[in-house]
Amino acid sequence: MLNAGDRAPDFSLESDSGKTVSLADFPGKTVVLYFYPKDDTPGCTREAQAFSEALQAFAEAGAVVLGVSRDSALRHRKFRDKYDLGVTLLSDPDLAAHEAYGAYGEKTMYGKKVMGTIRSTFIIGPDRALKHVFSGVKVDGHADAVLALVRGGGAPGAPPATEKRAATKSAAKAPAKRAAVKAPAKTAPKAR
Repeated sequence: MLNAGDRAPDFSLESDSGKTVSLADFPGKTVVLYFYPKDDTPGCTREAQAFSEALQAFAEAGAVVLGVSRDSALRHRKFRDKYDLGVTLLSDPDLAAHEAYGAYGEKTMYGKKVMGTIRSTFIIGPDRALKHVFSGVKVDGHADAVLALVRGGGAPGAPPATEKRAATKSAAKAPAKRAAVKAPAKTAPKAR
């Protein structure tokens, strides 16, 4: 798995529009590159919808959002059209980009070890350095957390530069650790 500060590997993948897209196509932009397991499944659909709903806000922050899975460009088009998605979807059937980013490997599903896509998101700065890495992403609220980081620093309790979550039942039930946010101390008015 890559870490914050590493140089982002380039890629050249077919998009849902049939065009070839590479990292070099976005000079001066922040690129949000997210890897997901499969089109038209519940979690992947919610994730694509959340990123699509926030596309304007990402654009205003100088960022583009690209989703990557093993699905074909044709399947991506059907997925895009079915849910009216705005996010660009890239096809990586031979797993070249998945493996370059460390988004494919052993994971635990329903208590069993399997090989598959590790739901991951990479925030790539205009200098092509990784600014933030999420691995083992939990879908709900994720697009908002990524947007907050892209906008410049994130919200209170933002995860560290490289966040890993265990893909196990017990980890999913564990309470999330959040940084405490202190309210400003009240000061007594000065006597005159």
